[in-house]
Amino acid sequence: MSSIHALRLRLAPWALLLVAASWGLAFVVMKDSIARQSVNNFLFSRFLLAAVAMVILRPRVIKLFNKDLLIRGMVAGFFLGSGYILQTLGLERTGVAVTGFITGLYVVTTPLIAAILFREKITALTWGCVALATAGLALLSLHGFAIGFGELLVLGSAFAFGAHIICLGRWSNGRDAYALTVVQISTCAVLAGIASMVEGGYSLPPDWGVWSTIVFTAIICTAVAFIVQTWSQAYMTTSKVAVILTMEVVFAALFAILIGGESLTLRIALGGTAVVTAMYVIVLKEA
Repeated sequence: MSSIHALRLRLAPWALLLVAASWGLAFVVMKDSIARQSVNNFLFSRFLLAAVAMVILRPRVIKLFNKDLLIRGMVAGFFLGSGYILQTLGLERTGVAVTGFITGLYVVTTPLIAAILFREKITALTWGCVALATAGLALLSLHGFAIGFGELLVLGSAFAFGAHIICLGRWSNGRDAYALTVVQISTCAVLAGIASMVEGGYSLPPDWGVWSTIVFTAIICTAVAFIVQTWSQAYMTTSKVAVILTMEVVFAALFAILIGGESLTLRIALGGTAVVTAMYVIVLKEA
């Protein structure tokens, strides 16, 4: 093993951890911005900028587009875009930490969707994780005898992200990952753009604070994060990648407390612990 390869093996997990941290931080910085600009306007700006940045970074990617890749990329992008829209609408209505924890349930919803659509067997361990995650979700989202609407929107995003993961699992092999991602992100921009038109039209970000959040989430959390993830996965197993990326949930809660001004109540702590435990058991059983 060369010294360069050994160095990359050591750096890859840390690079991926930074990706997870940037995604966790995005929950906090977006919270204020979507209070000053509509969710769909914000997401349209974010994904359009990310798609343009990725094409600029690798302009020859356009030559890889064909009918097969475009169709599958747009279907996967529909689920990804729907997930982001639901997640961000939920974030607008609930706390950062709760949004992060519930979003992480995509790790649990994915095998459920696979079982329903493709009749994949669900093991007793998986059912146990579903039960634990459901208990955690109840602690996070129940307000008396009612479920918060914001939490329901975020839960919907977890199912959309789960469907997106299944699409990629079945379609990524044999297709250029970078090109497939550009199509998905572009589809996200189109979805957010259509939603903006339905709401009354697109408007530019109102101030530099919102612009800076859009640039951060588009360039760092989307374009650069994807490049780093792709590079890291060449030196790590899929299960290890999944474990590290689920740290997004932990970072979201941590940043919400440190810089977002949120308090960690006992109810949120217990619910979050149940969700994170279910996530890690699901991921580690694939190792």
